[in-house]
Amino acid sequence: MITVLAVHFSVAVLAPLFFRKWGRNAFYALAAVPAASFVWLLFQYGPVYSQQGAVAEVIPWIPGLHLEFAFRMDPLAWVMSLLVLGVGALVLLYCARYFKRKDQDLGAFGAQLLAFAGAMFGLVVADDLLLLFIFWELTTILSYLLIGFARTRLAARRSALQALMVTTAGGLAMLVGVIMLGQTAGTYRISAILEQAHVLAEGPSGAVVSAAVVLILVGAITKSALVPFHFWLPGAMAAPTPVSAYLHAAAMVKAGIYLVARLAPGFAETAYWQPVVLGLGLATMLVGGYRALRQTDIKLILAYGTVSQLGFLTMVVGLGTPDAALAGLAMLLAHGLFKATLFLVVGIIDHQSGTRDVRKLSGVFRSSRALGIVAGIGAASMAGIPFLAGFVAKESVLEAFVHHAGDPDAGPWGMVVLVGLVVGSVLTFAYSARFMWGAFAVKPGVEPTQFKAVRPSFIAAPAILSVLTIAYGLWPAPVDTWIQPYAALFASTAPDAGTPAEQAGHLALWHGLTPALGLTTLTFVLGAAMYFGRNAVARAQALVPDWVDADRGYQLTIGALDDIAVWITGRTQRGSLYFYLAVILTVAFALPLTAILFAGKPLPDNIYLVDPGSPLQIVAGIGIVIGALAAVKANKRFLAVLMVSVTGYGIALMFALQGAPDLALTQMLVETIILVAFVLGMRRLPPELRDRTGGKYRVVRVIIGAAFGATMVFAAIYAMGARVAQPISLQFPQLTYEGGGGLNIVNVTLVDIRAWDTFGEITVLALAATGVASLIFVRGRGDRLRASASVAEGTVGRFHGVDPGSRDGAALAISRKFATATRDAWLVAGRTLAPERRSIIFEVVTRLVFHSLVIFSLYLLFAGHNLPGGGFAGGLTAGLALTIRYLAGGRFELSEATPVSAGGLLGIGLATAAGSGVAPLFLGGQVFQSAIIQFWLPVFGDIKFVTSTIFDIGVYIVVVGLVLDVLRSLGAEVDEHIEERGSEPAEYEEPEDMPAETISGGKA
Repeated sequence: MITVLAVHFSVAVLAPLFFRKWGRNAFYALAAVPAASFVWLLFQYGPVYSQQGAVAEVIPWIPGLHLEFAFRMDPLAWVMSLLVLGVGALVLLYCARYFKRKDQDLGAFGAQLLAFAGAMFGLVVADDLLLLFIFWELTTILSYLLIGFARTRLAARRSALQALMVTTAGGLAMLVGVIMLGQTAGTYRISAILEQAHVLAEGPSGAVVSAAVVLILVGAITKSALVPFHFWLPGAMAAPTPVSAYLHAAAMVKAGIYLVARLAPGFAETAYWQPVVLGLGLATMLVGGYRALRQTDIKLILAYGTVSQLGFLTMVVGLGTPDAALAGLAMLLAHGLFKATLFLVVGIIDHQSGTRDVRKLSGVFRSSRALGIVAGIGAASMAGIPFLAGFVAKESVLEAFVHHAGDPDAGPWGMVVLVGLVVGSVLTFAYSARFMWGAFAVKPGVEPTQFKAVRPSFIAAPAILSVLTIAYGLWPAPVDTWIQPYAALFASTAPDAGTPAEQAGHLALWHGLTPALGLTTLTFVLGAAMYFGRNAVARAQALVPDWVDADRGYQLTIGALDDIAVWITGRTQRGSLYFYLAVILTVAFALPLTAILFAGKPLPDNIYLVDPGSPLQIVAGIGIVIGALAAVKANKRFLAVLMVSVTGYGIALMFALQGAPDLALTQMLVETIILVAFVLGMRRLPPELRDRTGGKYRVVRVIIGAAFGATMVFAAIYAMGARVAQPISLQFPQLTYEGGGGLNIVNVTLVDIRAWDTFGEITVLALAATGVASLIFVRGRGDRLRASASVAEGTVGRFHGVDPGSRDGAALAISRKFATATRDAWLVAGRTLAPERRSIIFEVVTRLVFHSLVIFSLYLLFAGHNLPGGGFAGGLTAGLALTIRYLAGGRFELSEATPVSAGGLLGIGLATAAGSGVAPLFLGGQVFQSAIIQFWLPVFGDIKFVTSTIFDIGVYIVVVGLVLDVLRSLGAEVDEHIEERGSEPAEYEEPEDMPAETISGGKA
């Protein structure tokens, strides 16, 4: 199972390459993947239907959180996989002739369709609720992309977004239910939950379980387009027809049906199951059938018919009896066969004639009898005509509901449901006949439709499905064998104590003269009457007002939400930084303060202000306070930022005094890098800080600031004094040395014990760097700088006509002399910076310390496992070296120093960290598991290497990429903006004796 998933997603990634080489014929290569998986599935029949009844595969993921990749193939999953893989292969084959050679984005479309097949397969074989939810949401995202394939069409984009919002909303409700059910059961294993389902439902947690099941059903209802969420499915017909045939007939909408079928053996008797499943299912069947008779687009006839059939299927698989379970899976297979056939036929009609309007189609059967026969088989099966799959399945369904109506426990509602089912079947017969009439009949007064000949390769997929429909109808015994083990799950739990278990019936073409056969005959008679009286039916439908419209209700709801959002945004997003900070800080201190006051607990007894024997803490504290007050009173931006950095450096000193050199080093480096970033960013801001608030607001700000600071202090004190158990951090020294192979507790914790946290943090760093770059750059990330500019391009007018004998003249002469020196081109500032922008002292210092800082950063990286340092500190040190070189030489010097792009560094760093986490899986370990390798080398002696160092190298590269992105965004790009839009004209001119290579800028 894991191999099948891996192949699907791997080939999906490579699909665009196939389409570039083979064009639309690449669909044949993609079809081979689900086709081969279908063959593999057939070979799994023996193991699945053995005495064990399932095949399981489990890969531990995070054992501490009981997360694992758990897959299980049982009879229900096996039957569902037949549809997912079999129909998926045929639809991909069909795509090779449906799309034109000139169609664009076929690579993305094929990749998404194949990935969807893999996601659906993962959904049906997942044996973990959380894993099932992941695949559930994958199908939602992929369906959004597939429905919106025609990106230039407003209807396609609107329909895709509508489907995404409805199914995602249901998925969120489902997630809450999944967590409630998993936590109550003590496990997220579906098979284990179903084994104890009756105990859970009847025990003290029964109310919680019932609520969880209802929330999960909400996800199923939205995914399978049941009332009141049925409107998204007809709208999704804006997708290409192969998408409709697969997602909306055989796969995606069946996910909700599958979920109901999966949970029914354990939870069909919970409090709200029957009202939700039977009530909404019956309403959906009737609404869908009624709306199908009003459509003039043959694709929409099938779409509303699908809505009706989904309600029908939900009722059957959710009834919770053995014969209903048998009939439900039988109908599931039959529906997948005939509805996929009909959608593919609609695609051929649209492709060959250019229309799907029943008012324009006429005489298509005469133009393509083979297509008409294939469509007739599918429509007849949908209507329940004998000798076809639909008839066999529908007979079993009617038989199950006849028994249900006669059950005393069902009460009068059993008969109501049966009558509604018959009415829905009548509507099904009528819209099936309407489809055949609208698509193929000769209509009086309508010109014969120009219809191109259909190639055998184009009609092959629906023809195969129609043949399977006939074979299923004439010989249902194999299908019966496949389904009986699932139906037996209900037989084993249905009876009360002391009564014989109810057993499921059998699928057969002929059951004799039964009440179900009588109801079928009545369905045919009334359905035929509706078809022949279609004009009268249409007039009657025209009299019914259409004010009840779920789609209109959805639009009104979204519009109301938009209006509310605009109202709230207008009153909260006022463009005032003071207002935003006031709201944030007020909430941040009000909630903790309220909790502290209501808790009513006294302060801890062992509070002290300063550690005994550490008077330097007082000095550091005074420095922090002075820095904070000075930042508040500063009237220059630079001075304010500098004072804020003083507080940061003071905190670093506090860390050092408390015996935390790692934290002190990191804090100091972070403060330095942030100070540089702020200074670079402030170049585009006015130097003065203008206070736009009056006196009364200043008092409010003081109150909020003081309250926030005091609350945070007392919250920290209460939090430290509230501990009642031994902190796990006391075990970190032993875990660090024995498990992580190092002595530096901080660094080993980051790269080993809590590697998942660190990986999330460096991912956020990469996102932050991308966000900064996106705010500055318009077209690209700025990784490729323009050709070097001359010294003259960056000058300003104040050096024009300078007296050589003056102080400025002497400084200019020295700068020119330095600029023309070519014996050492390591620092190219002289070739790229204007003289007035240079600092010779800074350049000399840079020459002295740059390489030392880089070497020191590598030392911190590799020594960090046992000594202060690590990837984060090392990366910041290397970033500081790049910062110094940029400040000394400008943007072209930065380009010389870092030929690798910032985006490339971020990607390499993330890939290195992720690779170090995944690699242990191939060696039988767990994600991010470290290994300690000891070996001996000449000269170096005994060496102990810990594989988590590779993860630390990834952290180092990501941090360097972050700093480089900030320098290129806030530094180099802003430099270029200043040069291009400088407020003063460049009046400085170079003397004629200046070397040409210097004037041109030389190499950059």
